[in-house]
Amino acid sequence: MVTGLWGRVEQQDFRSRVRGTLLGAAIGDALGAPVAGHTLTGIRDAHGPAGLTGPVPAGGRRGAVTAATQLTLFTVDGLIRAHVRRDTGAWHPPTDLHRAYLRWAATQHDWGPDERRADNGWLAREEWLYARRSPDRACLTGFADDVLGTLEHPKNPGARSAAAATRSAPFGLLVGWEPALVLQLAVECAAQSHGHPAGYLAAGAHAVIVHGLIRGDSLDSAVQRALGLLGARPGHQPVTDALQRAMAAVTRGAPGPEVVEALSPASPGAGHGPGHGPGAEEVLAVAVYCALVAEDVPHGLRLAVNHGGDSAAAGALCGALLGAQHGETALPAAWLAELEGRAAVLEIADDFALELTQGPSLHGPALAAPGWLARYPRG
Repeated sequence: MVTGLWGRVEQQDFRSRVRGTLLGAAIGDALGAPVAGHTLTGIRDAHGPAGLTGPVPAGGRRGAVTAATQLTLFTVDGLIRAHVRRDTGAWHPPTDLHRAYLRWAATQHDWGPDERRADNGWLAREEWLYARRSPDRACLTGFADDVLGTLEHPKNPGARSAAAATRSAPFGLLVGWEPALVLQLAVECAAQSHGHPAGYLAAGAHAVIVHGLIRGDSLDSAVQRALGLLGARPGHQPVTDALQRAMAAVTRGAPGPEVVEALSPASPGAGHGPGHGPGAEEVLAVAVYCALVAEDVPHGLRLAVNHGGDSAAAGALCGALLGAQHGETALPAAWLAELEGRAAVLEIADDFALELTQGPSLHGPALAAPGWLARYPRG
């Protein structure tokens, strides 16, 4: 893709990759959710020798998503709002993202949309989002008040799970931005809930890799760019080491669960102390490896969820990578047909593509489309 040139072909390709990223993350999340935290043996006992091969019921239905997808949608909402609010002369995207995450937090404790809130926009009025779907504790505590976590004063300094990374793919969709700026914004927003360097740098790395794929780079090249940018960041070693292990694993025989298990702790209590699952860097390594060796999207996602680590997070991260790389038409139609919230994912994906390619015709200092500002208020 040629950035900065929005002809019809470029717009169609970009929209397909945006849709692919968001839908791919959601179907990976939904695929892995029923087996998250299970051992590989337990998965095989429940689903057969091949493990989980397709969507199964969770959360009362097939295709149910977790908080990872909910937060990803609010990330997109926040990014669109940041572009819209720039018309006012204010430009601080981390603040807009924080406000979006506070709107998500309301869905975790309110019964339904508060129609009195004029700043909700359309997404926070989606009733299906008002459900707790295994939210990460650090997300709940990070967004429990109005205090904005920063890199200097992050929320939950010990939190290093993959929950911040699973909401970071939308930052990679900022196709006109330089990769270093994508990394900076992603880590700043991740630190609002996950203050451990492994937690927020894994989120930044994932965003940079998605960014490279959206711009047409190979996955290998996108990972190498992420490694180069991470090298200058304090505390980067766990993340860069994990990515390098993922790259090296590609050459070690046929892909399989045993290789995946070697990249991530095999039990929920392994790796980072009692009661803690794998770190974000390990889940990211699984996702990158599975995307690198994937024969197609279903193969990559099955590989990403059949292991003893955080299957939902690994599926979401891998799905975003494969969707960004191949576009929406590469995603399995049967899985998409059962995906919870598919209409909303498509709607906000298309809105994001519209904002980035045609924003000036929708709003500006001197003009505004009323319908657009009702969907994405400036406040």
